[in-house]
Amino acid sequence: MPSRTEQVIDALVVGAGFGGIYQTYALKRDGYNVRCVERAPTAGGVWYWNRYPGAMSDTESFLYRYSWDKEALQTYPWPNRYVTQPEILKYLNFIVDKHDLRKLMRFNTAMENATWDADLCVWKVICDTGDVFIAKYLITAMGGLSQAHFPNIQGINSFKGRLIHTQDWPDGIDLNGLNVGVIGSGSTGVQLMTAIAPERPVSEEERKKINENYDNIYKQVWNSGAGFGVNESDRPMSSYPREERKKIFEGLWEQGNAFRFNLSKFNDISTNIETNRETCKFINEKIDQIVKDPRKANALKPTGLYNRRPLCDSGYYQIFNRDNVDIINLRETPIETIVPDGIRTSDGKVHELDVLIFATGFDAMEGAFTRTTIQGRDGKLMTDHWKNGPTSFLGVSMAGFPNLFMIFGPQGPMSNGATVVEVEANFIMKLIKHAESRSVSGEVVIEARPESEEKWREICDKEARSSILHNAPSSWIFGTNVPGRKPVVTFYFPGLKGWLEITKEETDLGFPSYT
Repeated sequence: MPSRTEQVIDALVVGAGFGGIYQTYALKRDGYNVRCVERAPTAGGVWYWNRYPGAMSDTESFLYRYSWDKEALQTYPWPNRYVTQPEILKYLNFIVDKHDLRKLMRFNTAMENATWDADLCVWKVICDTGDVFIAKYLITAMGGLSQAHFPNIQGINSFKGRLIHTQDWPDGIDLNGLNVGVIGSGSTGVQLMTAIAPERPVSEEERKKINENYDNIYKQVWNSGAGFGVNESDRPMSSYPREERKKIFEGLWEQGNAFRFNLSKFNDISTNIETNRETCKFINEKIDQIVKDPRKANALKPTGLYNRRPLCDSGYYQIFNRDNVDIINLRETPIETIVPDGIRTSDGKVHELDVLIFATGFDAMEGAFTRTTIQGRDGKLMTDHWKNGPTSFLGVSMAGFPNLFMIFGPQGPMSNGATVVEVEANFIMKLIKHAESRSVSGEVVIEARPESEEKWREICDKEARSSILHNAPSSWIFGTNVPGRKPVVTFYFPGLKGWLEITKEETDLGFPSYT
């Protein structure tokens, strides 16, 4: 066991991704003695671990960055419309070094357990390195999508080839000449299969125009629900003539951006059954146009509710016209078991593989917290607090866990993650400063009221019920991608604008939802 060194600090930030970097910067900027621990060997968070071929953000490059560093916003290079994993990692480390944050960060260091000391009003945090931090404030920024999810498939340990999860991609692996199977067809699986998406270069003129308009761009972002820089429509599909709808869909498809497709023309794709069905019909027709083999095309088509981001013209469907690319329709022949040589489906056929890749997503929101033990007031464990599913107040606080704040915690705004982490960190800073301004003794204890957390859960549930996605059979948004999990609403569906309005009122009233 390594020797333990104890540090007394104002605040400990856990995680050095988008959220952890900004929270560390904000605390340092305002004069707090802050440290940040990160289990990876460098800053980047999920963008360090997600190194699979083709990994990239599906938010456009001009918004997948920080708004608060205006200089970097206008000068840091992003040559293409979408930013790749290596570029994101490089950008985040550039920000860390530009603002001299690396000296505050401890890498290759994971939080093992954290315990609230009610007598001293501090958190005692023990890390796997043996380091101990005594911190007034504990802020977790471990990422909502950072814990890999492996499906519970019989025989998984019998496979004699190589098993890989996209969240932990090995360096230097060569797949040339190998039989490779990919389980999962969400955004990760799609990026992996296409590997190199069509580059969409940004001209100097376009970049200049964006730089000159960043103030207006972010004004639109802060007043939007999704925060993706898309003008969100207030018109339902039924308000357009039927003959005009297909033309609109075609234009959206050609733009190749899932969020523009879902938000910019019709405001009810996720709330109206008929609109959803018409959207699904258009996408199925596009698949038939692109994929020549009817069997493959049928396997690729969405059925029932359409509850995923559309793939538009990413090149994904085209790869199924290759002779060396096939698809198994698991709706017709589900996986029966994994065998030493590959996968056996319910029709008895063994699909021989050298490598089996799981692009099966994440144990969203609460998964990151399973790596550690967090014990709040009166010894209450976070796992017990979340025994019926993860809850919070505003996505940042929990009753019974004083001075603990979360970046991108459960039931935060459903929006562009790069914007969410900024507004949440800003709210946390205002909350801390308000509490400190009222303290006479110097001791500060900030805790969400139990009734506030319960009311927020009810609000999130009510808002989610307006979406037809609430009835989707399997979705990480409700935790149902993990077998046995009770469905729980893990986002505030109205998104960024609604959340900002609520938190502004909370701030203006002096944080009445807290003690």
